[in-house]
Amino acid sequence: MIFEKLNIIAPILKAISDEGYSMPTSIQEQAIPVILEGKDLIGCAQTGTGKTAAFAIPLLQILHEQLKNNKGPRLIKALIVTPTRELAIQIDESLSAYGRYTALKHTVVYGGVSQVPQTRMLMSGVDILVATPGRLLDLMNQKYVRLNNVKMLVLDEADRMLDMGFAHDMKKIIAQLPVSRQTLLFSATMPLEIAKLADAILTNPVKAEVTPVSSTVDTIKQTVYFVDRKDKNSLLIKLLNDRSFDSVLVFTRTKHGADKIARNLANARIAAQAIHGNKSQGFRQLALNNFKLKRTRVLVATDIAARGIDVQKLSYVINFDMPEVPETYVHRIGRTGRAGQGGIALSFCDREEKGYLRDIEKLIAKKIPVIEDQPFAMSAAGI
Repeated sequence: MIFEKLNIIAPILKAISDEGYSMPTSIQEQAIPVILEGKDLIGCAQTGTGKTAAFAIPLLQILHEQLKNNKGPRLIKALIVTPTRELAIQIDESLSAYGRYTALKHTVVYGGVSQVPQTRMLMSGVDILVATPGRLLDLMNQKYVRLNNVKMLVLDEADRMLDMGFAHDMKKIIAQLPVSRQTLLFSATMPLEIAKLADAILTNPVKAEVTPVSSTVDTIKQTVYFVDRKDKNSLLIKLLNDRSFDSVLVFTRTKHGADKIARNLANARIAAQAIHGNKSQGFRQLALNNFKLKRTRVLVATDIAARGIDVQKLSYVINFDMPEVPETYVHRIGRTGRAGQGGIALSFCDREEKGYLRDIEKLIAKKIPVIEDQPFAMSAAGI
């Protein structure tokens, strides 16, 4: 199927053509017609399958059609709530790209930076607001944001919002919205908590699901190295000395760990930067841009900081630390193999992490092949 057959209006078709899109992904093909019909929707698809465009394109179209008949002041008609600053910025950039030939105005608000530019934009009037929960509630309490005219609500990465402890904030936000609205909930995984949330806030939703819950895409080649913790850094440097590792996202469990890995790589003359919650927003955006533009080969990140990363043709994901929550593994390796492209995911597993590996393999229902021919292989006793 091509986008023209989804009844998308000419201004948006031209914009997505400018972006190089011609064929919708599976989640887009399923979700766009449902949203254009005004129905509530649950979109369950792993990261990298085109979820942002799946809700942004029809949302822009609906509001563009409404705007033609609205001569009054601009009021927030659509609210998109997402867990991290990086993902909020990414969504706002997508709205700019897909909506460039419409007259719609949108802005993004998130914490960690001065609110002055954000409030100035809000006071000028916007049609679409993209927000992280904490800053949104703060601006609501200050009366800069009023949600009584919202007709469309999008909760993106809903599972991650719950993981990050935003359940209470989300309830406060939803309580301020009109009861009569269209609600779209997108999530990479569908645990019981998300199902309960969907039951509470959606009305007769259509479900769009493109892969089994918590599955990993087939285009990603997954392998694991059994290695003692003390040897992980040496193994990482040896792998990265191979220049075929041209674009690598390394995941670590802690902020301190991310900084330490980046320093060790820099000492080995491997261009690397670390991003995590203690870094300033300006630094994080600079590091992301350097990574996207291939100025930096290696980006070391914690899970929360990496949630908004969308890099075309990301070659490798390396789990320096095995994630404690198996669903996190799905999110991590989904940074590569995006939009149907291939990718490689490598994991370093030490003695204490073997239980995490077993949980991951149980979740994804497959055995991850072990790389045994490597110089830092764990002793047989350790395995």
